Parts: sequence; structure tokens; C-alpha cells
Amino acid sequence: MGIADQFKDKAQELAEQAKKAAGGAKDDAKDDVRDDVRDEASERRSEAQEKAREEAEQMRDEGPDRFKA
Repeated sequence: MGIADQFKDKAQELAEQAKKAAGGAKDDAKDDVRDDVRDEASERRSEAQEKAREEAEQMRDEGPDRFKA
């Protein structure tokens, strides 16, 4: 095997490694985004539940007084 063939084989090997690394990085980025979206959705759900709870308590506390004219 000549030197040119060795360089060609090494270049191909490095190109394959780079492609795998890029694919892995892409998968990692997708996982990170998915986790961020899941965390954001969970936080918003918690905030909405807390707001609903507070509104329900306020309505309960106001009770019949809120219907007086």
C-alpha cells in the first residue's frame, strides 16, 4: 500500500468519525431541546395549577359577598 492510499484511507476514516460525531452531537442537541421543552411545560403546568388554586380560594373566601349588589 502506497503512501497516497494510506492518506486516502486515513482521510476516509476521519471523515466517518466526524460524521458520527456530528450525528451524536445532533442527537444530544435534540435530547437537550426535548428536556428543555419538557421542563418548560412542567413549569407552566405548575404555574397554571397554582393560579387556578389561588382563584378557587379567592372565590371561596369571597363566597356570597361577591353576589351582593
